[in-house]
Amino acid sequence: KAGHEVMFSSLDIEHDKKLAASLGGGARAGTSREAAAFGTVLLISVPYKALPGVGKDLGDLIKGKIVIDTSNPIVARDGDIAVAAREKGAGLASIEYLPGARIVRAFNAVGAARMREAHTRPAAERMGMPIAGDDEKAIAVASSLIRDAGYEPVLVGTLAGMGKHLIPGTPLAGERTADEVRKVAATLK
Repeated sequence: KAGHEVMFSSLDIEHDKKLAASLGGGARAGTSREAAAFGTVLLISVPYKALPGVGKDLGDLIKGKIVIDTSNPIVARDGDIAVAAREKGAGLASIEYLPGARIVRAFNAVGAARMREAHTRPAAERMGMPIAGDDEKAIAVASSLIRDAGYEPVLVGTLAGMGKHLIPGTPLAGERTADEVRKVAATLK
């Protein structure tokens, strides 16, 4: 709805084709390799245990691209890789799994069901979206896209410093105003 061309890709290409068709002209579907080649910005949202495979399969195509990493290490679902990512910090683990990508962690702390209607809110009523990253240009591009999705991006820190807090179950989880996100982030180390 913000005018961006998008390509959807998942393990269910027929679902992706139906989704793209329902959205109209600027949306299409393709394989993971086609989507990685197509996008100047990639939003990767997979179970965390799949992230190393994404990096291996698409590494040549994601190198140098901005990647919005929404994947969360959930121990019950992802097992040992999630334990390790939580200990190290998801931001740092994602760097290892997606080498060369310009990673911005975002959309990690707000439930997907809450995001569906975010774009319908007036700008003055936008909720904050905590993000973490190390690349200023990638953060700027991701921030613009986050605004287009209906949220106010709030840079809470680097991938090493704050990337570990952008997962469910941490103080940054849940919907908050941008000011509330800043206040919570200021209490974290």
